[in-house]
Amino acid sequence: MTEPTTTPRRRLPPRALDTAPDAPWPVRHLSARIAEYVHRMPGVWVEGQVVQLNRRPGTTLAFLTLRDTEADVSLPVSVHVKVLDAATAPVQEGAHVVVHATPRFWAKRGTLQLEADEIRPVGLGELLARIEHLKRVLAAEGLFDASRKRPLPFLPHVVGLVCGRESKAEHDVVVNARARWPQVRFEIREVAVQGVAAVPEVSAALRELDADPAVEVIVIARGGGSVEDLLPFSNEALVRAAAACRTPLVSAIGHETDSPLLDLVADHRASTPTDAGKRVVPDVGEERARLVQLRGRVRSAVSHRLHRERDGLAALRSRPVLARPELLLQGRHDDVERLRAAACRALEDRIRAGHAEVSRLEAQVRALSPAATLERGYAVVQRSEDGAVVRTPQDAPTGTPLRLRLAAGELGAASTGAPGAPPRFTEPRAGRRRPPAQEE
Repeated sequence: MTEPTTTPRRRLPPRALDTAPDAPWPVRHLSARIAEYVHRMPGVWVEGQVVQLNRRPGTTLAFLTLRDTEADVSLPVSVHVKVLDAATAPVQEGAHVVVHATPRFWAKRGTLQLEADEIRPVGLGELLARIEHLKRVLAAEGLFDASRKRPLPFLPHVVGLVCGRESKAEHDVVVNARARWPQVRFEIREVAVQGVAAVPEVSAALRELDADPAVEVIVIARGGGSVEDLLPFSNEALVRAAAACRTPLVSAIGHETDSPLLDLVADHRASTPTDAGKRVVPDVGEERARLVQLRGRVRSAVSHRLHRERDGLAALRSRPVLARPELLLQGRHDDVERLRAAACRALEDRIRAGHAEVSRLEAQVRALSPAATLERGYAVVQRSEDGAVVRTPQDAPTGTPLRLRLAAGELGAASTGAPGAPPRFTEPRAGRRRPPAQEE
């Protein structure tokens, strides 16, 4: 008889990094390790919205589901009924709360749960303070600046509408818009406009309509409600999604006194959904009346302009210059003749004065010319051999050939020497002219 053989226990890797296909961890081991890790975590304050609350009579524990207001994430929470009763305000579904809880991981089920030991409902004042703080942050980033606002299209063919399911806001927008412009078409996205699903559904619908090239303007509409009901439209994620929208956006949330942050970031704020329906499209009746009015104004302006031009032409035609155009030419002709005669006289006077000046200068030149002196009987005596002018008897010794330059020609001569005494000239007697002196 043989003894039964026992399979040796496999040695598990000590760390998760040491696991391998031939050396894995069993599920129970991993679950135990996760539970061990989670149990070492300290208590933590968690904020969220109560979406389910299960409190049965006669039990000491109540169960609720805490959901994030900006993402589709939720966690189960167990809480003692005494903790619920000790809350400063009744905890109901839809309430915004802050919970102090310790994480617990149930290894057998593989689920994570929070065990709460304190619950504090978030009051309206605190919510409004948070919205005011978020408003200052977004304003500092420039999301509310007027320079970012885009004008609405004058006549959009397709209007995107984000509204509640079978809501009165949808009826108000569509009916009022089609009453003003029957040809307008709507792309409607019915979503949750209240509660924890409002932010993700409205944001998704907004991105979908913004991506549609046929949609020319988007309207987000919701009827009136309490401050808590309108909180999703002051959510930071939704406001940033609206700021990133490339299509002109109209916000029509609540009544005129309501002012969620979506109104500040939108390109246009409508006081009510009815006002939004009137804002996105023009009134066909008003536009026709405006066209008739403008046509009448154009006709009146053209008629007035024609009458004014006709009267102006008649006035111009009645002027003498147009009745007898030759009068204007005659006056210019007379001016030209007058100026021509003046120019001729001025030219003749200038020529005459120039002639007189030339005659005067000619007389001066003649009076100063050596030829004039020769004509009076004077002669220029030069030596024949070198042409030097003889000024003294010593310049022409006896026998020196000479050349006499007269007014009418030249004579040859020879020097006979100096006479005994130079000739003396006496004053002529009265009544007799003195003969001109002759130069040897």
